[in-house]
Amino acid sequence: MQLIRGLPALRDRPGSVVTLGTFDGMHLGHQALIARTRALARERGARAMMLTFEPMPREFLQADSAPARLTNFRERWRLAAASGLDALCVLRFDARLRGVSSEAFAQRLAAAFGAATFVVGHDFRFGQGGAGTPEGLTGFGRHLGFDVEIVELVKGEGARVSSTAVRASLAAGNFSHAARLLGRPYSMRGRVVRGEQLGRTLGFPTANLRLKRRRSPLGGIFAVRVQGVAARPWPGVASLGTRPTVGGVEPWLETFLFDFAADLYGREIEVEFVAKIRDEARFATLDAMVARMHDDVGEARRLLAL
Repeated sequence: MQLIRGLPALRDRPGSVVTLGTFDGMHLGHQALIARTRALARERGARAMMLTFEPMPREFLQADSAPARLTNFRERWRLAAASGLDALCVLRFDARLRGVSSEAFAQRLAAAFGAATFVVGHDFRFGQGGAGTPEGLTGFGRHLGFDVEIVELVKGEGARVSSTAVRASLAAGNFSHAARLLGRPYSMRGRVVRGEQLGRTLGFPTANLRLKRRRSPLGGIFAVRVQGVAARPWPGVASLGTRPTVGGVEPWLETFLFDFAADLYGREIEVEFVAKIRDEARFATLDAMVARMHDDVGEARRLLAL
């Protein structure tokens, strides 16, 4: 899948089908947009593209109170590539883009993509203050030479599928419900980096991932399965948080894989969350923390039916 940074000039390739949005989580609603985009592109022999934003608009507009991010950029990229899109176009959301009116933004789309078809959700908003609506984009398209298709609300188990609903399920520890909204288990992906080696000295060597997101939708101790370390998903227990007992500040995802000894530094892995065991806690001593870690391992093995 091609990665394009900034609005491309595609007038020499008119007719692309482009879906617009933030796509945080790539849940079933987002997948419906992508499916429709691909279907239209196949019918027309055109490229199927996604246009998204980085950072996500609410992260820029509400820096201190933006919703926790479900997917970092690399995770979004991989999910988009796996969906069969031909290209991902990323716009940097900054003060300049924030001030662009809805009409001016539509004009930029027309200049960049030519006679394209844009696929948007029923709740898509664009332009300064989010004033632009799908119906407004349709009106601009009539004058500017592009088409708009609006995909209606997608429901799961009788309720709207949304990033907000996924966050709520994760916060409640309801991973099975989150998986039904996402169409897959919730996971985090990243490259294993070297930490402070404390877990190794305590008898719990961990594969450590930096979160690379401003806020995480999860926190605590979890039973997990890990992709990318063997031919099958590998069971383990993971801690997602700042490690308050040892004075940590930066959030990490640290995973202890059961009965596993290979070197994973530099390996890209994916940690699938199966069940929450407890919240992160500050312990008075390292011995107390280690004792609880042994309990966590036992509980994770039970939850994973090992």
